[in-house]
Amino acid sequence: MPLRLLPSALVDRIAAGEVVERPAAALKEIVENAIDAGATRIEIVIDGGGRRLLRVTDDGGGMDARELALAVERHATSKLDDEDLLAIATLGFRGEALASIGAVARLSIVSRPARADEAYEVRVEGGVKSAVRPAALGPGTRVEVRDLFFATPARLKFLKSERAETAAAVDAVRRLALARPDVGFTLVAEDRAPVTWPARSPDAAGRRARIADVLGHEVAANALDIEGRREGARLSGLAGLPTYSKANSLAQYLFVNGRPVRDKVLIGAIRAAYSDLLPSDRHPVTVLFLDLDPREVDVNVHPAKTELRFRDPGLIRALIIRTLGDALTAGVPRTASTGADRLAQFARAPGWQRAQAPRTGGPAGNYDWTRSWAAPEGGSPDRPGATPGGMPDGLREGTARFDLDLPPGEGLGLSLDPSADARAGSAPAAPDLIERPLGAARAQLHETYIIAQTRDGVVVVDQHAAHERIVYERLKAAMERDGLARQMLLVPLVVELDPSEAERLAERAEALAGFGLVIEAFGAGALLVREVPALLGAADIPALVRELAEHAAEWDDALPLERRLLHVAATMACHGSVRAGRRLRVEEMNALLREMESTPNAGQCNHGRPTFVTLALADIERLFARR
Repeated sequence: MPLRLLPSALVDRIAAGEVVERPAAALKEIVENAIDAGATRIEIVIDGGGRRLLRVTDDGGGMDARELALAVERHATSKLDDEDLLAIATLGFRGEALASIGAVARLSIVSRPARADEAYEVRVEGGVKSAVRPAALGPGTRVEVRDLFFATPARLKFLKSERAETAAAVDAVRRLALARPDVGFTLVAEDRAPVTWPARSPDAAGRRARIADVLGHEVAANALDIEGRREGARLSGLAGLPTYSKANSLAQYLFVNGRPVRDKVLIGAIRAAYSDLLPSDRHPVTVLFLDLDPREVDVNVHPAKTELRFRDPGLIRALIIRTLGDALTAGVPRTASTGADRLAQFARAPGWQRAQAPRTGGPAGNYDWTRSWAAPEGGSPDRPGATPGGMPDGLREGTARFDLDLPPGEGLGLSLDPSADARAGSAPAAPDLIERPLGAARAQLHETYIIAQTRDGVVVVDQHAAHERIVYERLKAAMERDGLARQMLLVPLVVELDPSEAERLAERAEALAGFGLVIEAFGAGALLVREVPALLGAADIPALVRELAEHAAEWDDALPLERRLLHVAATMACHGSVRAGRRLRVEEMNALLREMESTPNAGQCNHGRPTFVTLALADIERLFARR
C-alpha cells in the first residue's frame, strides 16, 4: 500500500478518539473551558448518557465572532501566552477539544463577550464547519453537543449503558466542582433530581462546605483536615478516617494545581500512608489538593491530562505520607460517626412491641410493652442459656437475670432478663473521668465490650481490638527506639508445623529475632521457641508461631522489608492483647481507655476495624422521641 497523507476529516476523527473517548470526556473538556474563561456559574444538562445531548452554559468571558471561528480549529487556544509548555496555569491548553468534538458530533457554540451588544454562533457537524452568524444569548457561552459519535458509529458499540455513561459524566462534573468551590454549578441529568452547588469561598472552610455539598455531609463528618508543606509543595484537603473506608479507590479525589487527576504516584502514596491502618482490600476516602510550581510537574503526558509526571516524585510521595500520617495520629482517637438512622434500625428490630391500649393500674401515660421473647420448650428465660426468640441477632446469648438499680422509692417493680451480663450500675462514674474523651467505664458486656459514659454520650469499646492497637504501637515504638526486649523461656516450646511451613519460617529466623522471637529448627516439621518478646506477656506462643508460618509465604522479596516486619508486629500484637471473653475489673477498663487516648491510631485495630463506637446522647434521645 503506497504512502499517503490522510484526509483532514479523518485526522480530526482520529484525534477525537484520543480526546473524546466517551461523553464524560467531552463534558470534562467543555466545563474546563468554562472555568478557564472565568465563569462563576455553570449550568450543565445531560441527556441519553451524554450521547443525545450535552449542554454547558456559563457566564464567563465569552468570545467575539473572530475568536468563535478560531475556537473550532485544531490547535487554537487562548491559554498559552508563549510557547513554554512547562508553565501551564490553566486546565486546558491543547486547543483540540472543540475541534475533536465537532469531528464526531453536532456541535453548536453561542458566545457573547461581557461588553458586546450581540452574540454569535458557529456550528460544526461531522467536521464540517458553518459560517459564524448572529445569535441571541446573554454574556457568556453556551456549548451544545448533540448526537455524539454519529460520525463514528463504530465507537457507539464500545459505550456502556446510558445509566453508566450518565454516572461517569456526573462524576467528571463532581470532580471539577470539588476543584473549584468558588464556582457555582447546576447539574441536570436524566433520572436524577437537579442539583445546585452554590459557590463557596476558596479557603479551607469553603472547600469543606463544597465537599459536604458534593460528596455528602457524612464524608465531611468522617474526615480530618490536613495541611503540609515541603520544599515549595503544599498539600491540603481532607483525609477520611481509617474506619470510614470503601471497597475501591473511586472515592479518592486528587487535584494538582486545581486539575483533577488519577495519578499512580499519588494513589500509591495514599495507600502507603494508610497501609498500617487499613486492610489490603479497603481504600480510604480522600480529597487532596496538591499545589506546586507548574514547572515541577508535566501535565502534557496524556491527552486527557489525568496522568502527570513529577520532576521529583520522591518529594511528593514523602509529603503525602508524612502529612497524612501526622493528621491520622494526632489528637484524640476518632472512629467513623454512627448516625441516628443506623441506630434507628436497631431500635426498630423485633423484640419489643407497643400495645395499643393504656395499661391499667400503673402510672399515668405508661403503656404495656409486650415482650416477644420465646423461652425454649421446658425452659425459662430466667435461666442462663435460655434463647430469646425475638431479640436481635447480636443479643442471643442467655445470661443471669438482673434488676434495675434505681434509688429507693423510684423502682417500678420491673425486672429484666438481659442477654448479657451488663451490671450497668456496678461501676461508679467518676466526674473527672467523664470529662475525658473516652469517658468513664461503667460496665462490660459479653466480657468483650466496655461501656463508657462521657459528658454527652456513650462509648462502646471492643477491648480486644483496642488493646491490639496499643500493643502494636508499643512494638513499633520499641523497635524504633532500641529494639524489643526478650524474655527467655524456662522451658523451650516445641511447635509442630507442616514441614514446608517450618522450613520457610526457620529461614526467616534472623528477621524474627529482631522482634524478640528466637526460634530454631527442631527436626522435620517442628520449631523450637527459646525467647519471646517481653511485651507479649502470657500470649499463646504456639498459636502465634503457627499464624506466622501461614503468612510467611506472602513475605516475598517484592514486599518491602519494612512492610514484612510490620506484618510480623501486627500478628504478634493480635496474640499479645487482651482477648475477647476476658472479664475486666473497672480499674482495668479505665486504664485501657486512658491508654487508648494517648496511643496513635487508637481508633482502629491492626486490621482496620473500629476499636470503639460513639453514640451521641442526642441520637439516643431521638430514638426515644425525646427530640
